[in-house]
Amino acid sequence: MPLTLQQMMQDANAAVERLPVEEAQKLLEQGALLLDIRDAPELSANGRVRGSHHIPRGMLEFRADPASPFHDDSLKMDRPILLHCASGGRAALAGKLLKDMGYETVYNTGGLSDWAAAGASIEEPVDKGM
Repeated sequence: MPLTLQQMMQDANAAVERLPVEEAQKLLEQGALLLDIRDAPELSANGRVRGSHHIPRGMLEFRADPASPFHDDSLKMDRPILLHCASGGRAALAGKLLKDMGYETVYNTGGLSDWAAAGASIEEPVDKGM
């Protein structure tokens, strides 16, 4: 039977702990990486959490694999990674992927609005619209 989105989301949510932003901020103070996996147009339109690192979801496998020529040195197998997207769905899927690739400590911290609601500093969007 083919794998469905519903099953993938259930598996991802079971494998990747959802961490409140307040707890995530404590991990950031200890050296964790806040990884924004939204697409570039989303960052341009909605801004980003100050200090976050951006890797679009579509490039995550290439950036996460140390053997890839596209590997991102910010990603370390033993460095805690805090993922966020727009609402948390892609962050859950990305978190499971990173765990499957051997990353030890990975959390889903929800969406940009969760960070804003917790008082995180949000950089203004590049394109504020018309």
